[in-house]
Amino acid sequence: MMLLAGDIGGTKTLLGLYPSRAGARKPLALSEFRSADFAGLEEMVRAFLQQTGQSASHGCFDVPGPVIAGRAHLTNLPWSLSEAPLAAALGLQRVALINDLKAVAHAVPHLQKSELHTLNPGRPDPRGAIAVIAPGTGLGEAFLVRSGSGYIACSSEGGHADFGPADETQAELLRYLADRFGHVSYERVCSGIGIPNIYDFLRETGHAPEPPGFAATLASAPDRTPLIVKAAREAPAANPLCASTLHIFTDILAAEAGNLALKVLATGGVYLAGGIPGRILPALTGENFLKAFVNKGRFADFLKDIPVHVVMTRAALLGAALYGFDHLEAPLE
Repeated sequence: MMLLAGDIGGTKTLLGLYPSRAGARKPLALSEFRSADFAGLEEMVRAFLQQTGQSASHGCFDVPGPVIAGRAHLTNLPWSLSEAPLAAALGLQRVALINDLKAVAHAVPHLQKSELHTLNPGRPDPRGAIAVIAPGTGLGEAFLVRSGSGYIACSSEGGHADFGPADETQAELLRYLADRFGHVSYERVCSGIGIPNIYDFLRETGHAPEPPGFAATLASAPDRTPLIVKAAREAPAANPLCASTLHIFTDILAAEAGNLALKVLATGGVYLAGGIPGRILPALTGENFLKAFVNKGRFADFLKDIPVHVVMTRAALLGAALYGFDHLEAPLE
């Protein structure tokens, strides 16, 4: 079995070839593509296989959005995928589509200590549920429940649940975004697409000044999020607007991580994944993050015991590869 695994993102897609489950960390070939450069996954896969000069027998792809009955209409990317037609178009025996956060969750039990940064060691329950929250282009959420000697990864679309403000500034943010979008989900304020929303709110409501030179830089940028985050990390005193944006973003991420921990009783731990947490690690390691995480009234002490880790590797592709070997080698029933 030669497995083609893919981590499909709204911005970037990573494709890898794997000859065996034992080699799930060391693909035979690996390439990254800009998702918007391709009309669909078929075109991208063909380009990858032509580039590598290899072929595959099976495929497993994680996608940003729900997968229902083998079909997916991707969130933040105008692609629609279906397992059987995709397999036929690519000449593969079988294809599996899974939610991107389900792929991350599938990888979590296999992550090594060197691939994690611990924010709160807590008191982990080795049989407890595990929560995964991942702000990237959008906001993904998933969880794992214990089954026998292992875990079952479960999908969720919790990132699209209603945003609940934790203080007056966040309440103002909610009202501001409700006027723009109607429904305000956590993804609107806790993701790559959410960071500019917070920035615009703070700028337009006069919470902090915007340096004229930085305004010009943002105006010409195809994606404002990396610039805002970089300015907040590297020059917070010179750009208080970006610093305040990152502070609010971090508080909201902590609060929603705490919400997810309560909803699934994540005594096995909470894992922060996605493209953003690793890039803002200094903002997560201070006391403010854990303070917002445990700010749940009577359940504050409960949350203090829950381990919190940042995933420092692209776990989705590892999860997709592992899932493919776990589920595609078995014959169809």
